[in-house]
Amino acid sequence: MAPAIRFGILGVARITPRALTRPADYQRDVGIYAIAARDKRRAESFAQHEHIRIVADDYQSVIDHPEVNAIYNPLVISLHKPWTLAALNAGKHVLCEKSLALNADEAATMAAKAKATGLVLMDAFHYRYHPMFIRAKEILDSGTIGELVHVEAAFHIPVNDPDNIRMQYELGGGVTMDIGCYPISWIRHITGEEPTVTKASAVEGPANVDLILKADYVLPSGATAVSSGDMSKEARFRAELIVTGTLGTLKVLNPLVPQTGHAIEITTTSGTTVEQRDRRPTYDYQMDAFIEAVVDGKPLPTDADDAVKQMQVIDACYDAAGLPRRGLIL
Repeated sequence: MAPAIRFGILGVARITPRALTRPADYQRDVGIYAIAARDKRRAESFAQHEHIRIVADDYQSVIDHPEVNAIYNPLVISLHKPWTLAALNAGKHVLCEKSLALNADEAATMAAKAKATGLVLMDAFHYRYHPMFIRAKEILDSGTIGELVHVEAAFHIPVNDPDNIRMQYELGGGVTMDIGCYPISWIRHITGEEPTVTKASAVEGPANVDLILKADYVLPSGATAVSSGDMSKEARFRAELIVTGTLGTLKVLNPLVPQTGHAIEITTTSGTTVEQRDRRPTYDYQMDAFIEAVVDGKPLPTDADDAVKQMQVIDACYDAAGLPRRGLIL
């Protein structure tokens, strides 16, 4: 009996084994049926290694294949909209890597198509589905650290290759589109509020590409927040989320990939306690959620509508920092 979800893959991205093929190995309801890439030899090599039966000539052939009913889109961000729309138009569910689109207008078009077709379009913020982040949100929502006052979120990691796609504006490059989008998402999801950008500053590398971007926010509750993304050569690794309340502090160390090690530290007048959750990969939990959305219609925290809100914040960050939104310069 064929699995309920039969993926086709667009491209041969580095993240694909972690985000798709490894999680699929542990799921009876998921199979990987087809792949295509610009370099067919790379697709053939990947298909052989991952035991994928069909190597198609092009992306559209993957989308149109009758055995495929879901598409994994890890292409460069500038190709997310056209190929996601092609998949949705063909009646295929889509798991799309973040950032979902070049800007909020593109994301809104994609979200509208998903809604019109009744298909699942998931923004692949894998961290959101891990018990570590779910527990951190429960702690904040419980009032353990009191009323929310301030949130600080940062993801810093150096990118030393000048030819990296993150360094190319036309492909959707910029630290805020890839690395810095995580802290923005952490703020939005831990608080359940949509932040308004009050100011932002950026360090520009290649033309219009932010190597560093820091943004300040105010939340509807009156709390404040700050996010920072840094991919400069001088960046030192940092991935953390710090939430300050009227009664204490919640610190989440490594909310990005808790499977490599993490901690939830809660500090109040009673002292400091440390919690951990399991080391099952975030990507496996993300796959669980995708299956439940497709098979059972379960809502997704990072659905297409959420992706539009995420991109609205990113657009506002670029506006405040004096840089063009992605996709505005042809």
